Amino acid sequence: MADDITYADFEKVDIRIGTIIEAEVFPEARKPAYKLRIDFGPEIGIKRSSAQITVHYTPQTLIGRQVMAVVNFPPRQIGPVRSEVLTLGFEDEAGAIVLGTPEQAVPNGRKIM
Repeated sequence: MADDITYADFEKVDIRIGTIIEAEVFPEARKPAYKLRIDFGPEIGIKRSSAQITVHYTPQTLIGRQVMAVVNFPPRQIGPVRSEVLTLGFEDEAGAIVLGTPEQAVPNGRKIM
């Protein structure tokens, strides 16, 4: 179990919804991954991410999919890609990542409540 945090700690994490507009194989990654471009609406704009989600998804099935991401971490250099957001997901029983997605469509850029 994780360490307890306060609600104020949680409020510092800016989790938003965005729509994947581009997805391509990331051949330079150490583990199989995709390079993503995600649209978070007019306030945040389009951001890049790298995600190890190749088991359950193909680039074609990712386009148009809404995902949750942390948008206020500092950018991280992953090989030749500058990842600007952390796309969120959960490990399945085999350890492959399943994306965190909303049950229904919501406007891009909305913050988790």
